[in-house]
Amino acid sequence: MPAPSLLGLHHIGVAVPSLAEAIPRWSQGMGLVLQSIEEVPTEKVKVAVLLAGSTRIELLEPTSPESPIAKFLDKRGPGVHHLAFHVGDCQQQIRVLTDASAPMLDQAPRPGAHDCKVAFVHPKYLGGVLAELVEDPHSH
Repeated sequence: MPAPSLLGLHHIGVAVPSLAEAIPRWSQGMGLVLQSIEEVPTEKVKVAVLLAGSTRIELLEPTSPESPIAKFLDKRGPGVHHLAFHVGDCQQQIRVLTDASAPMLDQAPRPGAHDCKVAFVHPKYLGGVLAELVEDPHSH
């Protein structure tokens, strides 16, 4: 079995009910730098990217009650939603995980924020932690 192509932690996803309320706390209060805000219609979410040095935090606000983030907020409230791992080849990493009997929420990469290809690993595989695989064309 090929070794996983993990390149490191890409970001930490945090579910919030309101970017307008959360951004000042993370930027002015904690001192993180707001890099961008983008809507991802396919995920029914608005994403604010903040940087703590080289660590990327993505605040996730639902844009629809059907959004996975809205469902998470209803069930668990605001907080850490997922850990995203930077991978060189998303499809290859899906194959590695499938070969390891990991339950995948995505069998093929799908479009994510910032032109990334993403896929999710079911949280039961990592003891309740939702993991995202991110193939980022902007990272080297």
